[in-house]
Amino acid sequence: MEASCLELALEGERLCKAGDFKGGTAFFEAAVQVGTEDLKTLSAIYSQLGNAYFYLKEYGKALEYHRHDLTLARTIGDRIGEGKASGNLGNTLKVLGRFDEAVVCCQRHLDISQEQSDKVGEARALYNIGNVFHAKGKQQLWGCTQEPGELPSDVRETLQKATGFYEMNLCLVKELGDRAAQGRAYGNLGNTHYLLGNFVEAIKFHRQRLSIAKEFGDKAAERRAYSNLGNALIFLGQFNTATEYYRKTLQLSRQLRDQVMEAQACYSLGNTYTLLQQYERAIDYHLKHLCIAQELNDRVGEGRACWSLGNAYVSLGNHKQALHYARKHLDISKEIGDRNGELTARMNVEQLMEALGVNESDLSPSSSEFEMQGARPKITKRNSMDSVELWKYSSDKNGDNQNLENMQRRSRNQLSQPGKRKGYSDSQSSDERPWLDSPVDTDDITVQVTPPVSSFFFQKLGRDPSDEDCFFDLLSKFQSSRMDDQRCHLDEPQNGDREGAANTSLNEMIDPAITTSPQTEELFDLIASSQSRRLDDQRVSVGNLPGLRITHNNLGHLVGEGDHQEPSDDFFNMLIKCQSSRIDDQRCSPPEAGPHAPTVPDEDFFSLIQRVQAKRMDEQRVQLPSDDQDSSHSPDPEPPGGFPS
Repeated sequence: MEASCLELALEGERLCKAGDFKGGTAFFEAAVQVGTEDLKTLSAIYSQLGNAYFYLKEYGKALEYHRHDLTLARTIGDRIGEGKASGNLGNTLKVLGRFDEAVVCCQRHLDISQEQSDKVGEARALYNIGNVFHAKGKQQLWGCTQEPGELPSDVRETLQKATGFYEMNLCLVKELGDRAAQGRAYGNLGNTHYLLGNFVEAIKFHRQRLSIAKEFGDKAAERRAYSNLGNALIFLGQFNTATEYYRKTLQLSRQLRDQVMEAQACYSLGNTYTLLQQYERAIDYHLKHLCIAQELNDRVGEGRACWSLGNAYVSLGNHKQALHYARKHLDISKEIGDRNGELTARMNVEQLMEALGVNESDLSPSSSEFEMQGARPKITKRNSMDSVELWKYSSDKNGDNQNLENMQRRSRNQLSQPGKRKGYSDSQSSDERPWLDSPVDTDDITVQVTPPVSSFFFQKLGRDPSDEDCFFDLLSKFQSSRMDDQRCHLDEPQNGDREGAANTSLNEMIDPAITTSPQTEELFDLIASSQSRRLDDQRVSVGNLPGLRITHNNLGHLVGEGDHQEPSDDFFNMLIKCQSSRIDDQRCSPPEAGPHAPTVPDEDFFSLIQRVQAKRMDEQRVQLPSDDQDSSHSPDPEPPGGFPS
């Protein structure tokens, strides 16, 4: 049985090293089901299972097994194992966005590694802490609108902390002679300096990262280095050199058969050629990006590609094609709920229609207006009059043909006025809205139909159904009964005996021995004993660890080594820091940054294009004559963002 558990674990480890994490977790789970009495073997299985689930992005299970590993390592007194488990917990908490807890766990890993003189573990802990601060700084940057380098003080402080830990990690791995770790440190130092606006420093570190990646033949790292170099060079205005690095990024992405990275490279090349005013080449790359985005069903990426194509066609003077892509961008922005994109697209459509001298009624639907490369038709929903047909059926039944014609005429007038329309989603049945079944105002309905159920309630309330407050009165009437159903009904005594009954019931509930005895210590002993049981209920039971078979051989390790030591002050400090983050968990989350677009690079590069193009957008505006002389002194409003519209 013991050999079987170990064999399953070794097979799971082999599969994970080969990249088959799903198969590896199956073997590890089987090993846990078999169980073992070897505590170190079980700890290794927990660690491997947590790492495998981490790579599968099942972070809840990863957190669970890393906690099991930490509990077992502390129980058997394995300090090195405790440090590694703390580091793994920190990495998982970082991905979940719980940065404060992640820092505590990674700091624990660092302290234990320094205590045990474990240089390799110390280097990993420094690297992990830098990653936590780096991720935290990037998250804080999402809501910032400052120019590169002009960061809020808290964001700058966070990124500088990340830089400090990366530099300490780099010094240590140089001392250890670990070239691969040096490459990772150089890459992350380049990324943090890029976010801080230190683009010259970022280029220096990324070139060192590129050199080490070529040394090891790491094509993926080489591709990342080329892309990062291109991004940094854009900020320095070296567009031609940036295109060279982006082309190498595209070439390596195709070699690696990574469509997502290929699309990002095409997107970056299209934007860079737009900056160089080479619009034909920009259109070529944006069409390639659009094609891949459609293959990957990336609607956000499609919208960005259509927006970029529209801007490029405007620059070429082809307003007809620009209008096609602007309308596609508008449709996609509405579909995905991108409010800023919708406003930008609507403004571009209006300007292009004015330039072409056409109206909305002159245009066919955007899905069939111009069939271009990469244009995918969008299925639209027909506005129907199904609700009017329902009224027609009821009217014919009562024989009111004259009123029917009047009703249909009025309903058509109402449908042409969306501001007065009262509609409902298709998923809502007529049974759920009996008193508001029609999509038109009830004031304009003259057809005689069988009164709905709601008429009875309106008559009971003594109100006219057309009264705007009638519905809320009806709602309050229904809801009041639901509130009464949730009240606690108490048996009320007679008026004269209320006070006496309350005192009697209170005295009956209190133990006379407690109230009359002068030994009040008994009360505190009672509270202490009950609270101690509650604390025991919250303790971790080693016997509940999955896969652990408790025998006489390991019982001494489980009981004898862990319970005689009282927790140190460091443990309580760590506990306080962890608990403080629970308050943050109850805060209201900030608004989402928007839907994720896998084929579009990070938002910092997208923002860079907007900032660089800001002046060019103003230069391409047309000054319209105005009767108001003061308007010439007012600044032009800045559009939501993007290339020249």
